[in-house]
Amino acid sequence: MKISVDFPSVAHREGTDKVAALGQAIEAIGYDEIAVFDHVTMGYSAPGRPDSRYPPRMPVLEAFVLMTFLAAHTTTIGLATEVLVLPQRQPALVAKQVSAIDVLSNGRVRLGVGVGWQESEYESLQASYRDRGRRMDEAIALLRAYFGDEQVDFDSEYYPTSAMAMEPKPVQGRGLPIWIGGGSAAALRRVASVGDGWMGSAILDDATIIESVQTIRRQAEARERDPDSIGLQMMLQPPPTNEAGKRFYGDLDAVAARASSVAALGFEWISVNATSVFQSGARSVDAVIDALGTMHDRLRIEVGGIARG
Repeated sequence: MKISVDFPSVAHREGTDKVAALGQAIEAIGYDEIAVFDHVTMGYSAPGRPDSRYPPRMPVLEAFVLMTFLAAHTTTIGLATEVLVLPQRQPALVAKQVSAIDVLSNGRVRLGVGVGWQESEYESLQASYRDRGRRMDEAIALLRAYFGDEQVDFDSEYYPTSAMAMEPKPVQGRGLPIWIGGGSAAALRRVASVGDGWMGSAILDDATIIESVQTIRRQAEARERDPDSIGLQMMLQPPPTNEAGKRFYGDLDAVAARASSVAALGFEWISVNATSVFQSGARSVDAVIDALGTMHDRLRIEVGGIARG
């Protein structure tokens, strides 16, 4: 099993050297990937607006800038978005940014994308929220065209493109992996039809997770895709919204048990939320590094792979 670490933007409070040191430590410990999450803005509570899941002043370093910084300070570890809110961004620019990071990191990028949940964030970026699903479908197709085609011609409702070029292509070319996040019927359909994998949400219970995987496999077969070619990833715990969630990563037995149960469900990737590790009591970058090291060794015992030493 492969293990991804969701990078904690809170590390920036200790300075850029500590951000670099944390990325290097995650690589040295033996994790397979560093993932970054994406929010450009966060909305305050306001009349007519649903409350945000997170504090509006929660620090979030811009996803592609952080990926580039981490690429420059590491050598082999994978780099991912988990997940980029694709429909609120211009897909040709996303294709350019992803291609550049893949080139500069020597082919280490995995792109996780989702439609997001925060309407106010779309509004702040002057992007349409109501049709984000249809925009998502077109954007994924356009990304792949830019990743692989010498000349891009794209017949599209939202992103019509005629006789355009983009160089350099990513090292991985059209095969740069695009994984889909989310648990809705539309997200599962998207995984089955065009996704290289599913980044499942831990807000789902195990029965729903099993049913979702079965849906992906069934729909993939209906589209004459090999369901075994579609990867599966599950976060061990959703980003915490209460005190119990914040304590999760402080209990290694609970973390190991959850990893084992996710592996038993057939997932080949798990993700560890290092912001939650910070919230569980590792209140500095050095403490997070220590906690991630101990956790890695325990997880490798539970789900396989190479532990340190």
